[in-house]
Amino acid sequence: MTAEQQEQNRQMEPDEQKGQGSSLAQILEAVLFAAGDPVRMDELLRILDCTPEALETAAAVLRHGLDERESALTLREVAGGWQLVTRPAYYHYLEKLTQILDHKLTTPTMETLSVIAYRQPVTKAEIEEIRGVRIEKSLARLLEYGLIEERGRKSTIGRPILYATTDTFLEAFGLKSLEDLPNLLTDQEAAERLAPEQLALIEAGELKGN
Repeated sequence: MTAEQQEQNRQMEPDEQKGQGSSLAQILEAVLFAAGDPVRMDELLRILDCTPEALETAAAVLRHGLDERESALTLREVAGGWQLVTRPAYYHYLEKLTQILDHKLTTPTMETLSVIAYRQPVTKAEIEEIRGVRIEKSLARLLEYGLIEERGRKSTIGRPILYATTDTFLEAFGLKSLEDLPNLLTDQEAAERLAPEQLALIEAGELKGN
């Protein structure tokens, strides 16, 4: 957008700006609907040829419009961009439609993914040291689903591959960025959540080990 166009926008009456925001919101909705996947902010600015302020206004208008007409879709900010997604109330029906049950992650695979998410970038050996088991199958499944990717090599003997999460991971778990990951519990907080009998068993095991 040129400086002349920006100046014209500043001189617009509020009603005119609202109308332009509505029009831009419709374009934004069409772009996101066609894309399916999240579209990054810089890409949206290029496609819509508008200012960041105008894009924010259009997003707000679109979100309000979807809510007002009780649409099955809603606007979600994720992975550094925006995406049109189905509201949680309809997940059950979509799950049956797309038959995604076969793609659910097993507990061992989820545990491996959790280690990678919180320790990334991390090597296979480091993950196995934390989990105490081999992780070849879990690692292969996560790579297959695109939830993790190779992120270079560690500057140590053998130069092992480093693994990190992807934007697909953020999309799958509805996160804007890795900063939105839940905080890990401290040892004290974890102990406080255990039942007395569980805590007694752990303490007995530690004493036995000593």
